[in-house]
Amino acid sequence: MKRRTTLADVAEAAGTTVPTASKVLSGRSDVSAETRARVMRAVAELGYRGRSGRGAVPRIDRPSLVDLVLSGVEGTWANRALSGVERAATAAGVDLVVSVARGDGAWLTRLLERNLRGAVLALVDVTAEQLATLAAAQVPVVLLDPVTQPPSTVASVGAANWAGGRAAAEHLIELGHDRLAVLGGDRGALYSQARIDGFRSAATQAGTRPVRVRHVEWTESGAAEAAAELLSGADRPTALFACTDNIAAGVYDAAESLGLRIPEDVSVVGFDDLPEVQWLRPALTTVHQPIAEMGEAAMRMLLRIMADPPRDAPREELATQLVVRGSTGSP
Repeated sequence: MKRRTTLADVAEAAGTTVPTASKVLSGRSDVSAETRARVMRAVAELGYRGRSGRGAVPRIDRPSLVDLVLSGVEGTWANRALSGVERAATAAGVDLVVSVARGDGAWLTRLLERNLRGAVLALVDVTAEQLATLAAAQVPVVLLDPVTQPPSTVASVGAANWAGGRAAAEHLIELGHDRLAVLGGDRGALYSQARIDGFRSAATQAGTRPVRVRHVEWTESGAAEAAAELLSGADRPTALFACTDNIAAGVYDAAESLGLRIPEDVSVVGFDDLPEVQWLRPALTTVHQPIAEMGEAAMRMLLRIMADPPRDAPREELATQLVVRGSTGSP
């Protein structure tokens, strides 16, 4: 039988001592960044899963604390996700700690140091080494709206992004649009690519002209610049699908600067259905994403995993729904 990987194996592979490797997994700060990275890399490569059986620290002896790690706290998306996670945590009698995952990766060390019972990672671009370190420290996690495709061993909750993108295209095609364009976010973002793929699938099936796709920053100004470029040409699209509502707001700015009317000259569809879009005029047609419900589902899933770790990591996808308002019409 294959011998179980031990912390001594991790320490040897990382070129350090067992106590130092243990410090990394417990979130101690008195370890250099270089050593911490070597230990995390060794944990991932060796598949170390932490101690089990006699001598292991049972989860029930840990504080009744769970962590919500957000990629940022600005904007309504984060607030809605927090409200859903908090609602489920309060119902279960569990206290919540909120962290922000900044680029330096220090959130992981702080999380481990708190000896939490589990964590929900919302829109966090978590690495394989970070996930392996959490598993080795016996900290169960659920990814909320994962940025990249999660490993099969990691639980996740997301939205039906592909279906939402397809619904947006079907709506525009039914209105008679043939010249379609998409403004997407980061090329590597799983949810952005799924929305684009869903949109393209409907356009391809309907036989429209090839969909023009531009990737922009997740900012209104970046979207406005890209939209202005698309809408300035002679063969400009008659309809634009923005992969987030804030990108859609940038399209509104670009249309106004070019003297184009929405929806008479260009139809616009967003994604998220954030409260801010109701301030736009005309009101934005968008794909509703149940963000608070996703947060609640992620916390409930984490609580189930903490109580009874499953053999296979669960996955859950909540439905999206097109909400038609005033920003779309016939070309």
